[in-house]
Amino acid sequence: MRKRSAEPWLLVLPLIALLLIAFVIPVARTLLASFTTDSAGFTLSNFTRFFGSSVSLGASERSLRMAFIQTIVSVVIAVPLAYIMAGLSAKARAFMMIATILPLMTSVVIRTFGWVILMGPSGPLAKIPGFLDLSQARQGLLGTELGVNIAMIQVLVPFAVLSVLGVINGIDVRLREASRTMGAGFVGTFRHVILPLSLPGIVSGATLCFALSISSFITPNLIGGAQLPVIAGFIYHDATVSNDIPFAATQAVLILAVVVITIAATNRIANARMK
Repeated sequence: MRKRSAEPWLLVLPLIALLLIAFVIPVARTLLASFTTDSAGFTLSNFTRFFGSSVSLGASERSLRMAFIQTIVSVVIAVPLAYIMAGLSAKARAFMMIATILPLMTSVVIRTFGWVILMGPSGPLAKIPGFLDLSQARQGLLGTELGVNIAMIQVLVPFAVLSVLGVINGIDVRLREASRTMGAGFVGTFRHVILPLSLPGIVSGATLCFALSISSFITPNLIGGAQLPVIAGFIYHDATVSNDIPFAATQAVLILAVVVITIAATNRIANARMK
């Protein structure tokens, strides 16, 4: 019997080491920290403290609500856009691809400050009739969930577009042509052919957007401010200002659990739909 070569394992070993150092070990240490306190050993007091705090629960509920809204809107925008991009000529598709990727090359802090200027009381949006009534605040959309959602959707849409576009580009062009031949128009082809076949890309884009949204700190902090605290802001404050590492770890573990459960449920529903 021929002995197996060790070369494949040697090639994979750097990746395994990187995952251990950059992901597995930090997550394990965070998980252990969530079950400890400064004055005691193993304890569940951090979780009891979290679920007994109306402030923490309110921030978590707000973070979840905005994450779902931002994810749904981002996917709704990204799927038709990716479908249109897939049908363009090579030059037009390249231009649209550059326009999609270009925001990712700019710091999210710079983009968020741009939204701060646009959404402020003296910004261009304030000159739109009925804007102040929509914002329900004298400071424009700053400090409102609508403002945070708009700014975050602008951040998330490119990720969703790239996820969906990769799948749509892999769909056989002959299927679209056959759909058109059978009398289906642009919308009909999109609904009955492209949408079902692009479901894996939609799920990937949605899970990526949800994970990025619920863990986002900079944009909600700059747009929402103190009026709209989110769970990521609490983690940052507890870890860096209050130096309450165990409680910060507890909140981080809960966010990770929510993301994992959401991804698992979404993938299960998507797999059931594709069967």
